[in-house]
This record gives sequence, structure tokens and C-alpha cells, in this order.
Amino acid sequence: MVAESQTMNLWELPTRTEAVLVGFAPALAERYRGRLLEFGFHTGERIVCQHQPGFGAPRVYRVSNATYSLDRELALQVLVSVARE
Repeated sequence: MVAESQTMNLWELPTRTEAVLVGFAPALAERYRGRLLEFGFHTGERIVCQHQPGFGAPRVYRVSNATYSLDRELALQVLVSVARE
């Protein structure tokens, strides 16, 4: 089990686990950062991993009452911490 205060990337978030967006990795290109912000990926926003298909396929996340599929390369750049209940 992941400690509540531990920061991880979005790719590491277990299925059906709620997390809070902490920020983005410094290496994330500005064009991707802007696009994620447009989609509702804001600091403090709650994110849930809804589905993790096998073989490295993009994972499905719910944020801001919408559902998005992110590939591994992008999800590794999104930093979250497990939400407190």
C-alpha cells in the first residue's frame, strides 16, 4: 500500500485509487503542460485511475468529471499523491 504523503507519477497510481495532482515534472514540454491544464489537470484536482489495460497500453484516468486516456510517456510526467479520505 502507498503512504498517503508519498508523491508518485500518475503511471504508478493503482486502479480505483484516488490521488491529488501535485504538479508536473520539470521535463514536461510546455505544449503538453498547457494541453493538460486545458483538460482540467490543475494542482489540487482529484484524479482516479479507472483502467489499466495490459501490454503498456494507455491508461484511463478521471479528472474534472471527464475521462482521459494517457500513454506511459505523458503519465510519467504528472505527479500525484494518494488522496486522504
